[in-house]
Amino acid sequence: MNTGRLIGVILMVIGLGAALLAGLWLAAQLSNQQITGGGAVLGAGLAFIPIALIVAFGIYMFVQGGKEAVQESVMQKQRQLLDILKSRGQVSVSDMAIEMHVTPDTVKEMVHQLVGLQVFSGYANWKADTLYSSEASQLRELSQCKNCGGEIELVGKGIATCKYCGTEYFLS
Repeated sequence: MNTGRLIGVILMVIGLGAALLAGLWLAAQLSNQQITGGGAVLGAGLAFIPIALIVAFGIYMFVQGGKEAVQESVMQKQRQLLDILKSRGQVSVSDMAIEMHVTPDTVKEMVHQLVGLQVFSGYANWKADTLYSSEASQLRELSQCKNCGGEIELVGKGIATCKYCGTEYFLS
């Protein structure tokens, strides 16, 4: 559990505990006839405002902590993909997906995210289901496809594609 979620749970427990204590105190005062029914309602209303704020902020922290956990998980998967690619140099998309417990489409999406972040340089032959890690300087000097020898053209920011076989080169 991350810190945001833990703080959220603590705040919710504190808020609910304070509500319970306030309710018990008001019930005791009412049973001893030290306050009237109207006073008990007023006391409950006044106690509700800060308690509701504490519980609401606890819920907010819990939800935000969940979002942060998801984002951290995505970043860990991206780091795992990058480490595997750099250490092996060449790996099939399906093997990568099995090893990372994700779908091949998720692997493709992560590769494009890493290219967009400019932390991955290499190329992918999606038809052959293979990813290659390569130094960006080598790819920038490339004029022909490493797969089929065809002409390479720039198709997007940091991405070049072979006209013939569709191999994508990521120039970060």
